Amino acid sequence: MADPLGTSLHHKTVEKKLPRPTQVKNKTPAPVQITAEQIVREAKERQEDEMGPRLGRITDAEELAEYRLKKRKEFEDTIRRVRWNQGAWVKYAKWEESQGDLSRSCSVWERTLDVDYHNVSVWLKYVDMEMRHRRVNHARNLWDRAVQLLPRVDQLWYKYIHMEEMLGNVPGARAIFERWMQWEPDHNGWLAYVKMELRYNETQRARAIFEKYIECHPTVKAWVRYAKFEAKGGNRTLARRCYERAVEELGVDGETEELFIKFAEFEEHCKEMERARTIFKYALDHIPKSQAAELYRRFVTFEKQHGDREGIEDVIVSKRRFQYEEEVKTNPLNYDSWFDFARLEETHGDHEKVREVYERAIANMPPATEKRYWQRYIYLWINYALFEELEAEDPARTREVYRECLKQIPHKKFSFSKVWLMAAQFEIRQKQLPSARKILGLAIGTAPKGKIFKTYIEIELQLGNIDRCRTLYEKYLDWAPANCQAWVKFAELEQSLAELDRARGIFELAIQQPVLDMPEVLWKAYIDFEIACGERELTRQLYERLLERTRHVKVGHAPAVRGPARAHSP
Repeated sequence: MADPLGTSLHHKTVEKKLPRPTQVKNKTPAPVQITAEQIVREAKERQEDEMGPRLGRITDAEELAEYRLKKRKEFEDTIRRVRWNQGAWVKYAKWEESQGDLSRSCSVWERTLDVDYHNVSVWLKYVDMEMRHRRVNHARNLWDRAVQLLPRVDQLWYKYIHMEEMLGNVPGARAIFERWMQWEPDHNGWLAYVKMELRYNETQRARAIFEKYIECHPTVKAWVRYAKFEAKGGNRTLARRCYERAVEELGVDGETEELFIKFAEFEEHCKEMERARTIFKYALDHIPKSQAAELYRRFVTFEKQHGDREGIEDVIVSKRRFQYEEEVKTNPLNYDSWFDFARLEETHGDHEKVREVYERAIANMPPATEKRYWQRYIYLWINYALFEELEAEDPARTREVYRECLKQIPHKKFSFSKVWLMAAQFEIRQKQLPSARKILGLAIGTAPKGKIFKTYIEIELQLGNIDRCRTLYEKYLDWAPANCQAWVKFAELEQSLAELDRARGIFELAIQQPVLDMPEVLWKAYIDFEIACGERELTRQLYERLLERTRHVKVGHAPAVRGPARAHSP
């Protein structure tokens, strides 16, 4: 059924058959190939030149006036839209100048300055226009206005002075410099003033300017420039005086690397090597070590060039001293650095400096009262005492070091037997036996240790004081009744004195102790003692008593237990 609106008919009329694609019958390549680059190149070569707008030519004054009016209107419209655009103002002023109308050009420049007088480039271009047309007084007036409105802009002062100097008006340039110096400019401004005076050989004026300069800027940089000025003029005495005044007047602020390095270089240039060396040493003593790295390097170079072997070694020691100072400053509890530092000073041979290093080192006590933190620290005291005894050969100071060391140790928590024994052995070397006994007795009473007892007993034994040895052994065993080695040594002492009953009594007391650290050692020593005495029956009884306490196989197979017949049977 047909659509009443006729849409199907319309659809039939709209449909069109697309043309069939063209088929290439011959697909072989053409004998002459054309690339895309060749097509583009030929198109560019055959392109015709574009026709620009025709340039009009002004033929009479009326057309010129009309042209100028049109351009001025364009410029005025532009600056009305973009009033703060300095480029538009500058173009306007330059166009008026190109038309030869300087009054209009100056008017535009003045209007530009009214908009923003802080723009330095506007002032420079304005003055440049006046100078091109040789209007010197106008330019001078402009410079006066510029430096009055912008006194902190150094470029305006430089340009103003340069103009006056080029015109040959040296007094005028000097007057401008004086006006500028009242504003206390930076170092470059003062130096420019000095250079101008030197160009006209006004040395006294330049020296007076330098005096004002160092008064305005009391810095190392100013003093060094003043000294260089005098040195360049050949006045070595005045140059040296400048450096000396700098050190005196600047005080702490003058203790810098730059000043002393320049001072030393000046003396070196004057062939005053001892003066230069003294300056270097003075600087190294007064400048903080963290700020003297370059100074050390220069000093080493100086000594290599002009010093002897001893001087070079002193410099190297100073450099290493500086390194150690930095290390201990960074970490005062780094005792290894203190050891190296003290060893360095000891090799140098200055006892006072060694003592100073040791005193600074021992002042850094460990942060906690734990023995593992104190082990390295105690060796600082020991090395200090050994230095005083062996190197400085000062027994009084050595004794004082040991005394202070023993005071610092918290004996209630832990102690160091090595310190007690070294202090006692020192007194023995000084032939002060009562003092040594006093120290060892104090050690036993304060912090008893087996090593202290053994060393004390050995000392008394070498002296032949048997009664003191017995007393010490008794105190030793009262303090450590479970120490089998102490019981055995005590019994061996009595055995060596042929006091067999005493030795046997000691062994009996020992085996009766409820707790022993090494009972097998004690029983073996007791049995060997009876065998050495030829007491076979007592030996058998000891084995039987031992069997009551232990069932070890070696005890059961002992010859004394098996009897004489069984002991010799095959």
